[in-house]
Formats: sequence, structure tokens, C-alpha cells
Amino acid sequence: MILAELFPHGVSELFQWKGVAFDNTFYEINKVAIMALVSTSLCVWLFVGGARKKALVPTGVQNAAEMSYELIEEQIAVPVIGDHHGYGKQWTPFLTCTFFFIFFINIWATAPFIQFPATSRFGIPLFLSLVTWLVFIGVGFKHQGPLYILKAIFPPGVPKALYILVAPIEFVSKFLVRPFSLAVRLFANMVAGHILLAVFALMTHELFWVRNSGSIQLLFSPLAFFMLLFMTVFELLVAVLQAYIFTTLTAVYIAESASEEH
Repeated sequence: MILAELFPHGVSELFQWKGVAFDNTFYEINKVAIMALVSTSLCVWLFVGGARKKALVPTGVQNAAEMSYELIEEQIAVPVIGDHHGYGKQWTPFLTCTFFFIFFINIWATAPFIQFPATSRFGIPLFLSLVTWLVFIGVGFKHQGPLYILKAIFPPGVPKALYILVAPIEFVSKFLVRPFSLAVRLFANMVAGHILLAVFALMTHELFWVRNSGSIQLLFSPLAFFMLLFMTVFELLVAVLQAYIFTTLTAVYIAESASEEH
């Protein structure tokens, strides 16, 4: 009953919003697209704005941008890819943009009255994973030559008779499963958090607002509300963690593709 009251057009409203411009066209702009655009704008503002003044003693946006950049460089790029001739540092800009775009687009899950991360629409995680897929394959061809895929699916040291089993497994796991698993991992975790937030928000509404007539249900409304607050904080941690995992795995795949030279 409460679902019918809050979502008259069906529960699908939890995951799909109506277009606000160019409705039912290829160029439709809905709230998911707006969140993606705002998240992109935040990334541009943080790093372009932070690099504009270049003060000797950074403050404000410059300080935040430099700390963010150094964090990704010191915690992901250099430790995972390595720093042979500064190669890991060369990937810091790409990994920083990846991390903060995912983070900014994830934290919409904690925004009041929205509680919907755009990454809970599969198209966005899929697009990000395909970018990673193209990048690490390109790195492989650049550093290991035109036979990169053959080298990857025919690892040395394996008895030749086993290649008939190993080669298909290596091809599927490295070149097909990787982008799919990246997308599903990000999508599934953010959807799960979105559903939990929606459930506790609905419970709070049902127990406190809908049946506020002195019944025993009113006694349980604070519990539902505090669980909503707890899950909101937890979802913020999940937003950071999922951005970190996605970025770290991207760095791992890049490092593996360039392993022969670096």
C-alpha cells in the first residue's frame, strides 16, 4: 500500500526517472544524466580550479586538488603500477579522474530526497568498465606489440598440451570477464545500498507519518529513522570504497598489460 502511495507509477521509479527534457528521444535528459553532468562538473571544478592559481602555499580548492592528486598517486598509481622511469606517475591523472568521477557520482546515494546513485543504472558502470578495457588493451599493444593478446592467452611455462584448455580460459577471463565484472561489482553494490536506503526511508514514512495515531507502530519509527541515518553514513563509505576498488583494479590491469617493459 505504501509503495502505491509513494510511487503511483510503480516501484520502477526507484531506479528510473522520467525525462526532464527531450523526453522519449535518444537525447533525453533525466535526473540520472543530470547527476552525471553535475559530477563531471565537480571534477572539472576541483582540478581545473585547483590548478589555476598555483600558489606556493596551497589553500582552498588548490589544497584539496593537490591532496586528492597526491593521494591517488601515492596510494594507487605508484604502488600498483610501479615507478620505473616514472611510469606509474604518468597514469595518475587518468586514475584520479576515474576515482573522483565514480566517487562524486556515487555520493548521490546519500543526498537527502535523492538517495539514488547514478551508478545504480547499469549503463554508467558499463561505460566506465569499457573505458578501462580499451585502455589496458591499448597499453598491452603499445608495450608488448601486435601479439599482445596471443602472449596473454598463451602464458609461458605451460605444457603445450594444456594450451587447448588454458588459452580459452585466459581469453575469457582477461578480455571478456574483466570489463563485465568491473561493471557488475560497481552496479550491484550501489543498487544494494540504494534499495536499503529506500526500504528504511519507506519504513520511517510508514511508521511515523502514515500511521501516526498513537499506535504501537509509532514506537518503532525512531528505530527505522536511526537505521536510515546509519545506512546513509555506511553508503558514503561504500561510495568511497567502490571508487577505490574500481580505480585500483584499473591500475592492476594497466600494470599487467605493460608488465613486459615495466
